[in-house]
Amino acid sequence: MTNRVVITGMGIVGPVGNDRETFLKNIFDSKVGIEKITKFDATQTGISVAGEVKDFDPKNSIGKKAAKRMDLFSQYAVHSAIEAVEQAGINEENTDSYDMGVIYGSGIGGLTTIQEQVIKMHEKGPKRVSPMFVPTSIVNMAAGNIAMHFGAKNICTAVVTACSSATNAIGEAYRQIKEGRAQVMLTGGSEASVNEIGIAGFAALTALSPEKDPLKASLPFDRNRSGFVMGEGGATLVLENLEHAQKRNATILGEVVGYGSTCDAFHITSPDPTGEGAARAMKQAIDEAGITPDKVGYINAHGTATHANDSGESLAINKVFGENSSVMVSSTKSMTGHLLGAAGAIEAAITVRALQMQQLPENVGLNELDEECNINIVTKDKTTTSNLEYAISNSLGFGGHNAVLALRKWSE
Repeated sequence: MTNRVVITGMGIVGPVGNDRETFLKNIFDSKVGIEKITKFDATQTGISVAGEVKDFDPKNSIGKKAAKRMDLFSQYAVHSAIEAVEQAGINEENTDSYDMGVIYGSGIGGLTTIQEQVIKMHEKGPKRVSPMFVPTSIVNMAAGNIAMHFGAKNICTAVVTACSSATNAIGEAYRQIKEGRAQVMLTGGSEASVNEIGIAGFAALTALSPEKDPLKASLPFDRNRSGFVMGEGGATLVLENLEHAQKRNATILGEVVGYGSTCDAFHITSPDPTGEGAARAMKQAIDEAGITPDKVGYINAHGTATHANDSGESLAINKVFGENSSVMVSSTKSMTGHLLGAAGAIEAAITVRALQMQQLPENVGLNELDEECNINIVTKDKTTTSNLEYAISNSLGFGGHNAVLALRKWSE
C-alpha cells in the first residue's frame, strides 16, 4: 500500500517578492524581477543584470542571532520554511517530531561565505578565517537549519544535483511519505549566488546573458535568446501524508502524483541535444501519476534561455507529448531569472498555484519563437484555462541531471 502525498504549505522568497502571496501575485501579473546588479560592481564581469532578492531582512523571521550564524542561502531556506509551516499549520501538537523530516536542495550552498573567507585568508592569513566558515558554507546546512528550527527528527538530508537540486529534493521527499517512512516533509531549495565569484564563474562559461536591458535579458525559447540570467532566493513546500493532513483538517493546496529522475551521461554542462534523458524523466513522472500524456495541460519548463537547453527540452517535450500536442509550456525564468538549485522549488510552487487558480504563468518577453522550439508557448493571450488537472515541472541540471514532478489539482 502506498500513501497519497499532498501539499499543505508553501513559502517563497525570490526576485519578485519576499513572501508567498506577493511573489505569486507578481508572477501571475507577469512582473519581471530582473534588474541591474546592485550587490557589487559587476562591470568587469561583462554581466549587467540579475534576479536579486530585494529588501530582505532575515531578522524579521529568523531572528538576528540565528541569522548571523547562517549564510544567505540558509537564511532564504529557513525564511521560506517558516512561512510554509505557518500556512500548513504544523506544530508539535499535531505532528510527532519523529514523523517529520527535511530534504532540501542547493546547487552551490554558501558561496557568499566561501568568497568572503577565501578573500580574508588571502589578505589577512589563515588565522583570521572565521570558525563559522565550514558550518555556514556547507550545502547541507539549509536542511540542517530547517530541521533544528522545527525539531524535525526524521530523515534530514541535502540534495546537490546542480539546477535539478530542488526538484530532486521534492521528489525524494515525496517518496519518503509515499512509501511510509515519514508523515510530513519540509522540502525545496535555496540559492544565493549573485556575488562576484558566482557571476564571474558562470560568465566565464559564457552561460549568462550579456544583455543590459532587464526586459530583454531572459528570453526562454525566443529566437534571440542570449543565455540565462542569475537569480536567487528559495522556496519550501510542506508535503504530507493525506490521512495525516485530513486528520488535522489541513487545507490542501495540491497533490504530488509522480516523480521522474534520469541522467543524460553526456556532458558536464551541455544537455543531450536529442532530449532523450529529459523525455525519460517526464515519462517516468507521468507514468507514476497513472495518466497518459494527453492529461497533462501545462509544463513549467526548465527553459533557461540558453540555446542548448531550450532546443533540447523542446525536443524532449515533443518525444513525450507529440509534435502537435496541445500541452501549454512556459518558463517562469523569464521573470525570475535562473535560481540554480532553488529553481525547481519556486517553479513547483508556481505550478501548484496555476492548478489552484486555473491560470497559466506567461512566458514573458517572447517576441519570436525559435523554429527549433516546436512547442505551445503561454503568451499573454493564453494564460486562462478552465480544465487544468495535471501539470509537470521540469528541472535539467549540469552533469546531465533531469528531474520532473507531476502535480495534480487537489480533489478527493
